Amino acid sequence: MQMEKEMNGLLVLAMVSMLCSFGISKECTNIPTQLSSHSFRYELLSSQNETWKEEMFEHYHLIPTDDSAWSSLLPRKKLREEDEHSWEMMYRNLKSPLKSSGNFLNEMSLHNVRLDPSSIHWKAQQTNLEYLLMLDVNNLVWSFRKTAGSSTPGKAYGGWEKPDSELRGHFVGHYLSASAQMWASTHNETLKKKMSAVVSALSACQVKMGTGYLSAFPSELFDRFEAIKPVWAPYYTIHKILAGLLDQYTLADNAQALKMVKWMVDYFYNRVRNVITNYSVERHYLSLNEETGGMNDVLYKLFSITGDPKHLVLAHLFDKPCFLGLLAVQADDISGFHANTHIPVVIGAQMRYEITGDPLYKDIGAFFMDVVNSSHSYATGGTSVSEFWSDPKRLASTLQTENEESCTTYNMLKVSRHLFRWTKEMAYADYYERALTNGVLGIQRGTEPGVMIYMLPQYPGSSKAKSYHGWGTSYDSFWCCYGTGIESFSKLGDSIYFEEGEAPGLYIIQYISSSLDWKSGQIVLNQKVDPIVSSDPYLRVTLTFSPKKGTSQASTLYLRIPIWTNSEGATATINSQSLRLPAPGSFLSVNRKWRSSDKLTLQIPISLRTEAIKDERHEYASVQAILYGPYLLAGHTSGDWNLKTGSGNSLSDSITPIPASYNGQLVSFSQESGISTFVLTNSNQSISMEKLPESGTDASLQATFRLVLKDSSSSKLSSVKDVIGKSVMLEPFHLPGMLLVQQGKDRSFAVTNSADDDGSSIFRVVSGLDGKDGTVSLESGIQNGCYVYSGVDYKSGQSMKLSCKSGTSSDTGFNQGASFVMNEGLSQYHPISFVAKGDRRNFLLAPLHSLRDESYTIYFNIQP
Repeated sequence: MQMEKEMNGLLVLAMVSMLCSFGISKECTNIPTQLSSHSFRYELLSSQNETWKEEMFEHYHLIPTDDSAWSSLLPRKKLREEDEHSWEMMYRNLKSPLKSSGNFLNEMSLHNVRLDPSSIHWKAQQTNLEYLLMLDVNNLVWSFRKTAGSSTPGKAYGGWEKPDSELRGHFVGHYLSASAQMWASTHNETLKKKMSAVVSALSACQVKMGTGYLSAFPSELFDRFEAIKPVWAPYYTIHKILAGLLDQYTLADNAQALKMVKWMVDYFYNRVRNVITNYSVERHYLSLNEETGGMNDVLYKLFSITGDPKHLVLAHLFDKPCFLGLLAVQADDISGFHANTHIPVVIGAQMRYEITGDPLYKDIGAFFMDVVNSSHSYATGGTSVSEFWSDPKRLASTLQTENEESCTTYNMLKVSRHLFRWTKEMAYADYYERALTNGVLGIQRGTEPGVMIYMLPQYPGSSKAKSYHGWGTSYDSFWCCYGTGIESFSKLGDSIYFEEGEAPGLYIIQYISSSLDWKSGQIVLNQKVDPIVSSDPYLRVTLTFSPKKGTSQASTLYLRIPIWTNSEGATATINSQSLRLPAPGSFLSVNRKWRSSDKLTLQIPISLRTEAIKDERHEYASVQAILYGPYLLAGHTSGDWNLKTGSGNSLSDSITPIPASYNGQLVSFSQESGISTFVLTNSNQSISMEKLPESGTDASLQATFRLVLKDSSSSKLSSVKDVIGKSVMLEPFHLPGMLLVQQGKDRSFAVTNSADDDGSSIFRVVSGLDGKDGTVSLESGIQNGCYVYSGVDYKSGQSMKLSCKSGTSSDTGFNQGASFVMNEGLSQYHPISFVAKGDRRNFLLAPLHSLRDESYTIYFNIQP
């Protein structure tokens, strides 16, 4: 999506800077240029002036397409509309007889897949369901009713849905898709009533206007679009509405929605026809330089339902040949293009292949995926910087806060899904897992409904909260990435299972705890995935079966053996009988008549690995990401990024798992002052008292310590009483290996990785000097009678010190300032957590998707 028109000066300057760094962003038009002249082309190619050549070819594209050339032969002034359709269909049949490409894997319906409540995917889906139920029907359709001249109960939502936004209505289209997908995934009756009410309200608006037109903005925006005047992507919004209504028909059996789609398409067919008739097909293609979403995609899907040639013709007219032409001749020239404008065009081209059988469009999709993955994608699987593609294999220069627009990841998943269905190639399944796990699951803020991000920053020391947009809000954001976000979290049961062929075969390409009602295989399959942890490096999957009554049909399961695993320690069994496993990057196939007593288990190793950033310049060879199986690990850092692999080249020498028992050793120390709660905090390697922070923030990390018991066999603290009288050390949660140390009486504390055995890091935990039940005091292990002391009635940020108690004193203030409530840590280690040895400090690593507001680093400078 293009940025909202009402931008402040800061963003405008940032965009100008970005464009200057890329050169002028790529134009994509169908207007003939000097390069169309053979004489000029000969002169240019004969010239030794390389600068001139570079300038002239900078905007080179395939200009007129065979489609448009054929259209120009149409005697449109003499033929009726139905003759025009026949003319188009004649050409299609001459070039490639219209037929289904066939023989693809079929996706399993969301109606037949259920996520297990133990999975992170189910929790993400449930969070999204709560958000969809929070949204109000009247508020969603407010601008549609206003445009139709109807009464407007409720109030319009804000952000990109506010009444003066030119993109208003786009999110409502996404809502229709997301709610249909969520209905299929959960069969939540409340949601079904709400989404049906939205469809009915929109239908009333369409009827009121009476032309087939349906949008939250007036048709005047299309007048500007067709006149090549500035306007914010009106067809983008129309695509979302059409796609949403079509999903309501295909997933929720809403017949009214299909009627609305066909009426809308009639209206826009006539608009496009008028442009071509009054001007030219090139004029229409010129207008497509403004973002049109996936208009070709939804129109091909519509044609597959209706068989109406008009729908096929209009789909062709949104194919944007000047971009697809580059891919057709396999030109790696996507740099400078707006990524999310063009990925949906490729998805539409993939649907063209499925509908027409034209192999050119299969090749286009495969080449495009290869180009993006080889030259333009980050370790997350995502792509784009400030919404554009940058120079290929130069990504180290692009790491910033505005990387990886979430919409692009949503759409690249569609590209890879098509390719896997066609080819069964493992690379596409591996990509899907990577992008979903690292580029989608983490765009929600925990389990907070309606709080999502636009960008997924890549800069060292970034945070999901610190990009230009940061976290959105439930009712006043509605960015493009909110729309794709609610769709992503409504269809998490998608692309786990695919079936093929006449002899039942089932491909399992994602290991997510879930169940499948496999109707053609006549069984209900249950997939259970053990929680993955860093201390036990295996993925363990168990499949059990419930055959339907009276069935004994044989079928084949194909289980993905990911490219990221290895054969050492890998096992597979069926009813305790060992199976021979293929090499990573292959499918394990098991054929049998499944019985209720059958149990198939799969155990594959998960290991650490590094992956260099896509940058071919030698000076950036050390910039690498760290992955654990499919999980991208992010370091809790504010910008440090230097890692050492040690003398050995094995990652296990420098990156070690955090034992699960460590979570039982995490504590925080708090005091009450007035109406506020303050906690002991490590802030910039000094210790102070700060106000109680929100969880999932840097401050919550800094207020959590690991209580390391010295000379004790116990590793878990079940209560405060367990540590009274014990000698301990305090390790800051986010700085593994570093310790809180004393610097002497009446002096502040420091945090260091000092290995000196001088006792300065030792404290004795004693009952609170204030005499209150449940409080503790921290006495110096080398200076008896001296304690960690905060003072009384302090302000946030006041430095802590080691203060000593007079032997005869009964100072109530001192006793209060040296007493703390010891609670569980404000942060917890993720089950997948590691310690990485850094240059000056160690790093705590955790999966990127698990982070919220914490500062992180994805790419590290890894040196031997």
